[in-house]
Amino acid sequence: MGTQQASAPARPVSAVRGVEHVNTRHTSRFTVIGNHLAQHRELSLLAIGLATHIQSLPNGARITIKHLAERFPEGEARIAKALRELEAHGYLSRDTKRLANGQIITRTRSYNQPRATASRTKEAETGHRRPDPRPARHQPAPAPVPVSAPVPSPAPVPASATKAAPAPTSVATLPNPREPHAREPHPKYTRAATALLSDLHRHAPQITLTGNDVALLAPLAATWFERDTTPSALRHALTNDLPHPLKHPAKLLRHRLTAYLPSPPRPVTLTDPLQNCDSCDRAYRAPAPGRCPACDGPGQTRIWSNSPPYRSS
Repeated sequence: MGTQQASAPARPVSAVRGVEHVNTRHTSRFTVIGNHLAQHRELSLLAIGLATHIQSLPNGARITIKHLAERFPEGEARIAKALRELEAHGYLSRDTKRLANGQIITRTRSYNQPRATASRTKEAETGHRRPDPRPARHQPAPAPVPVSAPVPSPAPVPASATKAAPAPTSVATLPNPREPHAREPHPKYTRAATALLSDLHRHAPQITLTGNDVALLAPLAATWFERDTTPSALRHALTNDLPHPLKHPAKLLRHRLTAYLPSPPRPVTLTDPLQNCDSCDRAYRAPAPGRCPACDGPGQTRIWSNSPPYRSS
């Protein structure tokens, strides 16, 4: 008779596919954290962890950026960014306060329920509370509202004493602050700009401008010529790297003429040439030869180390 082989029962396989919690009840040294913080959809992981650490600290603990950077491996920049996230979502508030001795300190508050705290703060600031959903009991009748006497309308003002109010300015008539020109450019530059704009379709067939478009864009293009831009450079700026397809060529050219406008040329400062003084033979700047300012005055004496002991002017 053969020996029957017994096999151990198979262990049940857990049906949990993701994380499986193995919980042990805390009896001391624990902090309650709401899921609204632990599973926040907009806070970063560093901000959530930092808020958890702050809520676990006792009152009076130092949580400055420097102390937190010494406690954790993250730098001061990342910790400061996480604190700003907590402030933006209502989990933290920081304000400064001046003491009696003149010292300024920072007062920090940590909130475990930012929404409830924000609503209570708003009620305290506005003086209004939410309506009580429970039925009112023994509420006194509201006092009657006094009715004020009607105010007589003012007498009409004669038409001769009134002035016509200026018509409101529409948005289309307001000056564009990005417009580069504040005056009419020189006619020769306007003619050159008109010719260049009218000829752009030969270099870029997708640029089709009407006569009205050319008239509106010509003053902008003329400003480029006033700033010493060559026609080839302007043509390249208007036709280079065009989008495909080009739906609004006039708007694109207006944007490029305004946004890519070169800076005005720097004024040339003319200086006087160097001259040799007729008296002391020293170099100085003057429009014409003569005597230097030091030798031009009466009774002036010039002494140089590389010349005779003195020279009288």
